[in-house]
Amino acid sequence: MHSATIKPLLSAILFSCCYFLAQAQTTISGTVTDIETGEPLIGVNILVQGSVLGTITDYDGNFNLNVASDPPLTLTISSVGYERQELEISNNAVTNLSIKMTESFMLGQEVVVSASRVEESILQSPVSIEKMDILDIQNSTSDDYYKSLINTKGVDMTSSSINFQIINARGFASTGNTRFVQLIDGMDTQAPALNFPIGNLNGPSVLDVESMELIPGASSALYGPNAFNGVLLVNSKNAFDYQGASAYVKMGVNHVGSDADRTAAPVYSAAVRYAKAYNNKFAFKVNFSYSAAQDWHATSDHDRNASLNPFASLGRDNPGTDIIHKMGDEAGLNLAILKQSTSDSEGLGYQTVGSTGSGVFAPGQTGWLFAQNGFLPNHVVTTPGFDEVDVVDYGAENFKANAGLYYRLSDKMELSYLYNAGFGTSIYTGAQRYSLSNFGIQQHRLQLRGDNFFVRGYTTLETSGDSYIAEFLGVKSIEDNYGSLNGFFTEYANRYLEHLYSIGYRKEDDPNSVQLSEQADAHDYAREVMLSQLVDPNSKEFEELKKRQFKDAKGNNLTVPNGPLFNDKSSMNQIEGQYDFKNQIDFIELQAGGSLRSFVLNSNGTIFADTTDAITIREFGAYVQAGKRLTSNLKLSGSVRFDKNENFDGQVNPRLSAVYTFLKTHNIRASVQTGFRNPTTQGQHIDLDILSSRLLGGLPQYYERYGLPSYSSTNQPLTYTESSVQAWRNSIFAGDEDRSVLTPFENPKPVQPEKVRSIELGYKGLINNKILVDFVYYYNLYTDFITQISLVNASEVTEEVAEDNPSDPDYSTVGNPYYLSMLLGSSDNTFFPYTNLDNEVTAQGAALGISYNFSGGYNFDVNYNWNKFIGGANPDVLNDFNTPEHKFNVSFGNRKLTDKLGFNVSYRWQEKFRWESTFAVGDVPAYGTLDAQLTYKLPDLKSKVRVGGSNILNKQYYQSLGGPNIGAIYYVSITFDELMN
Repeated sequence: MHSATIKPLLSAILFSCCYFLAQAQTTISGTVTDIETGEPLIGVNILVQGSVLGTITDYDGNFNLNVASDPPLTLTISSVGYERQELEISNNAVTNLSIKMTESFMLGQEVVVSASRVEESILQSPVSIEKMDILDIQNSTSDDYYKSLINTKGVDMTSSSINFQIINARGFASTGNTRFVQLIDGMDTQAPALNFPIGNLNGPSVLDVESMELIPGASSALYGPNAFNGVLLVNSKNAFDYQGASAYVKMGVNHVGSDADRTAAPVYSAAVRYAKAYNNKFAFKVNFSYSAAQDWHATSDHDRNASLNPFASLGRDNPGTDIIHKMGDEAGLNLAILKQSTSDSEGLGYQTVGSTGSGVFAPGQTGWLFAQNGFLPNHVVTTPGFDEVDVVDYGAENFKANAGLYYRLSDKMELSYLYNAGFGTSIYTGAQRYSLSNFGIQQHRLQLRGDNFFVRGYTTLETSGDSYIAEFLGVKSIEDNYGSLNGFFTEYANRYLEHLYSIGYRKEDDPNSVQLSEQADAHDYAREVMLSQLVDPNSKEFEELKKRQFKDAKGNNLTVPNGPLFNDKSSMNQIEGQYDFKNQIDFIELQAGGSLRSFVLNSNGTIFADTTDAITIREFGAYVQAGKRLTSNLKLSGSVRFDKNENFDGQVNPRLSAVYTFLKTHNIRASVQTGFRNPTTQGQHIDLDILSSRLLGGLPQYYERYGLPSYSSTNQPLTYTESSVQAWRNSIFAGDEDRSVLTPFENPKPVQPEKVRSIELGYKGLINNKILVDFVYYYNLYTDFITQISLVNASEVTEEVAEDNPSDPDYSTVGNPYYLSMLLGSSDNTFFPYTNLDNEVTAQGAALGISYNFSGGYNFDVNYNWNKFIGGANPDVLNDFNTPEHKFNVSFGNRKLTDKLGFNVSYRWQEKFRWESTFAVGDVPAYGTLDAQLTYKLPDLKSKVRVGGSNILNKQYYQSLGGPNIGAIYYVSITFDELMN
């Protein structure tokens, strides 16, 4: 962490250390048991109200507390599945305290902190909120606890890999969600170079997670930038509260019943945790976890260029196919462009083929003359590609380490240090498919916490390891295989013309007489010849071919744009704090807080324009929140936050809410709130050459650097929208150039923060202590919607061009636009800068959840989710709502079917929906999945055995267009808990 960031935190900590650490004045000890069975209860939380002190019961149900404060004291006794108790302590020495707890299946008793950043009942939360506690996590039906979030109300999830999931709420989902904030123990888990959370790749293991709280909807008024569509808080276990040794092992299998190229593969997962406290003053914990599996295969045959297939009416193959999970077929060329060649020196000449050395064309019938006479059609042709499995690292692994040190400076303050790290291999779907090979992300946090305040500083450090762009590797391998891309297309054209010649066509014939089926046959022949020259993906030659794309002759890494590798070591640093005035003010609830954040972008030119120096981005924010109960039934609350990023104007985000309670357990809530998201670090500073184009940040300096828009020396536009350039290209390929379709780009709009205004109405109530009903409706209005535009720059007519075109009034004048320079797109003339939409975008939705507790401990939960894009669609850009309109989840279980046996079953369904992204556009089919698990307790071994499966019917599906096919995982696991306690 930079010194400028950490110094304020260290000052606060050193000041706190000056407090005198008094000897304990009050001692409390006792035993906690189940009121019905009399059995001692393990792991019950005993907390001292108004302090940071607490402990848990041991294996025999015993506990000890030493408190420096004098009585009276109030203890809060809580355990998941039991009724919460409060106990007054009036003596300095209390021994043999007997606490009996009553098992509770009452719903709606959870306490949450995320909705208002202070503790409150989930029933009276001012906004919609979901919570999973320890029991929910332990009884989830998913093969991984993080994946179980998809079963909660209002949550969508996309998987790029078996170990990489991204969650979203309320529309505009993506595989890298920059509209969502995820906090683990208060630390933002976004990858600094990507600006979106990385799922659970560096989160706590199932042994160390205590709870998860999720707020769907705008939350910038309390959580700042990017808390746009929601916030997730993941809380790990405190070492004081959860002591002892725990271990977990899971063995499973996936790829069951796959195609002939795949067989069932093992899935491994293991974790260990140990925590220990000393004298109620110092505690530590360490965690390690590891998982490995053969990743889900991505095998979609979706063709990005399906609309360009000239033979669709014949049901014949597309010569210009670009399959989303083929790597290398992204390189394309319209054959008609070759007739622009000025001579047969371009390669369309007399050639030989095969071992016989027979002539392709007879003298006087050269390919060039065929081309000049129009025999090369207006058809896009692409290079062949390799299957993704041959190019992407499917060896999914994740190693995570976590450590914590805790020291109680006094009854009122606790100092702690946390370390979180995740390393491994995964896959991410963005504008392309990225193989995140041997990546690493680490976080260090130092925090001082009191009963009514906290101040923390943390840093996030990422390393790209051996990560690379899969399509880049594919294209480079294809180029290497054929010597050059130009060589491929030239020979393809010759083979196409060769076939026409072989069936009797000559250069003097009318090219329009070639039948469509004959053209298809010619393409089939040309591709067959070219495929015969492609290296076998299963050969040693192919492995050598790939290696050459990663290393040059001297053994140096080939990084973007010279090769597919990244070289990123970006970081993010933050310091933040909050103070609750509850000890000073009692007529109103009042909190205030603020944060400072800095990004240090260090991709060495492989992502950003940082080839010489790292790029920094600084921002700060401050907020205040107040709440007041006007009557016993009505509570009003409001908050406002100001944030400033150095590249943009300051943003003010208010939130107003009201909660009305009637009949004690019924609550109606309403809120009006705003949110915003700054353009991502890439949206501000990306400068990435991806061969066919350049991805460009939306700040003014990048528009200026590449001359967007540009004008010729004769004061004519040189920059045009890509869609109009494509229409112009089509007119040329069709033989009748129409420059009137070209649309100049003349009004650059550097990117600005995106904003949302949201109205939410909801009801949450408990009926007869058996049925919990939660309903919410929202309406969102988005302005300055962040998007990307595609632009093409033309060059100017040079003297040489003018001399070659004396009869063309445009091309004979030096300094005029040289339109033909736009026939081929490259990173030199095609740009994708970030900008904002002019029009407003609106969406609405609703969610209904019902939970019912039957007698005997049976639980039934169902929720329904509706999300609808209303208006503001722009036909020229991707609108990426990417959310099914209708979906539902159903679960049924009993965690104590007997004293030792429990079970849970869940079913999830969602309808077909439209997916739009820079990677692919098309439909995601509807799917339904069934998950189930059985848990059996082994009390003598302090362990649980779990047998289960996700998607147990093994009906493969995918959650995003471009994502992998997800099948079943069947598993058995055993968990040992509270050992050595």
